[in-house]
Amino acid sequence: MPSKPLTIGPLHFAKKGDAAAFLQAILHRYDVGDKVSPADEQVLRDALALHPEAGAKIGCGITHFSVRSADFGTKCFWINRPDGTTEKFSYKACLTG
Repeated sequence: MPSKPLTIGPLHFAKKGDAAAFLQAILHRYDVGDKVSPADEQVLRDALALHPEAGAKIGCGITHFSVRSADFGTKCFWINRPDGTTEKFSYKACLTG
């Protein structure tokens, strides 16, 4: 099966695996409880737009992204909304659309 290219905002990847590695590297730059930097936030906004449940995940909006604990002791990205609610999302789901 040939590699399938993927575009996340202005970023172009030759294959999904390259995009997954890029997003995973962003995740691992942060410790649990950290707020994501503005530069990484833009990448996450572009990736989240590809998520199959983007509208539900974003809800009333995004104030910022953070990294927190997830299931089974792993960490993942969290959306922090203006109303104080939060929602986790998997960057992997963004890649499968």
